[in-house]
Amino acid sequence: MAQFDMPLEELRTYRSASIEPPDFDRFWADTLAQARSHDLDARFEPVATAIRTVEIFDVEFSGFGGHRIKGWFSIPAGSTEPLPLVVEFVGYGGGRGLPHQNLTWASAGYAHFLMDTRGQGGSWSTGDTPDPVGSASATPGFLTRGIADRDTFYYRRVITDGVRAVEAARSHPLADAARTVLTGVSQGGGLSIAVGGLVPDLVAVAPDVPFLCDLPRAVRITDAAPYREVAVYLANHRPERERVFGTLAYFDNVHFATRGSAPALFSTALQDLTCPPSTVFAAFNGYGHQDRTIEVYDFNSHEGGGAHHEALRLEWLPKYV
Repeated sequence: MAQFDMPLEELRTYRSASIEPPDFDRFWADTLAQARSHDLDARFEPVATAIRTVEIFDVEFSGFGGHRIKGWFSIPAGSTEPLPLVVEFVGYGGGRGLPHQNLTWASAGYAHFLMDTRGQGGSWSTGDTPDPVGSASATPGFLTRGIADRDTFYYRRVITDGVRAVEAARSHPLADAARTVLTGVSQGGGLSIAVGGLVPDLVAVAPDVPFLCDLPRAVRITDAAPYREVAVYLANHRPERERVFGTLAYFDNVHFATRGSAPALFSTALQDLTCPPSTVFAAFNGYGHQDRTIEVYDFNSHEGGGAHHEALRLEWLPKYV
C-alpha cells in the first residue's frame, strides 16, 4: 500500500474538526464516580510457570459496573522494593493471552500490568474477561456495540476499565504509584491516550499507532476494519448518522489528548489504513503536554515500527521514571 493520506508537512499541522461535547468532563466524572461506587477489590494470585526471571500474578479487579476484569501483573523475580509501573492495554480483538507471553517490561526492570479487554480475545490472542452487557443492533466487531447512546457504548465500559486497571495495578505493594506509565498498540494505544486524559498524575504515556482518534475523519477515509464497522452500520441505519457521531464525540481521543498531562511518545505509519496517520496526528498535535514526540514510519502499515519501536520505547522511558 502506498502512502494515501496527507503529505507529512500537512500532517504536522493538521487539526481535527471533531467537536468536543460541552459536558464531556461531566460525563466522564459521573461515569468514573459510578465505577468507584463499587469496591475495587484488586486480587493478585501468584501463577506457577516455567519462567524463572519474572514473577507473574493472575489479577482480578472491579471495572465498569463492578464487573470483574482480568489482567496479568509481572515483576522481576526477587523484587523487594517498589518499581516503576507500566500499565499496558491490548490491541483490537486480542486478550491478555497466556502468562508467559508479555515479559518485556518486567524483564527490563519494571512492574507491568496488562489489562484484559472485556469481550475480546477471540481474534489473535486469548482473553478471559466476558462483557456481561448486551447491545442493540450492531455491526460484527466491537466498535458499534451500543453506539446509538453514549451511556451504552462499548468503549464507555472499556475506558472505565482502563482507569480502574491503573488503580488496581497501583494497589500492589511492589508498584510505585508515583511512577506510572501507560502504553499500548493500536486499540491499546488509543486506550492509553483516553485513560491518560482521565488520570492526571502519570509520568509518561506511549501510544503506538493509536486507534479511536479523530473519529469523524477516520470512518470516512478508510475502508479497513475496525473503522469500516461504523460505515457499514450507518449504511443500514441511515437516520442515525447524527446520533452516532454524537456518541463518538465522547470517546474521540482528540478530546482526551488535550487533557494529556504527561510526556508522550506517539508513533504512526504513513501507509496505515487501519489507523490513518492524519487521525494519529490529530491527537498528537492537540496533545496537552509540551513534551511530546511522534515517531513516523514512512514505509509501514499498521505494524508501525514493530520491534524497532519497542526498542525505542525501552530507551525513551528511563528519562521519566
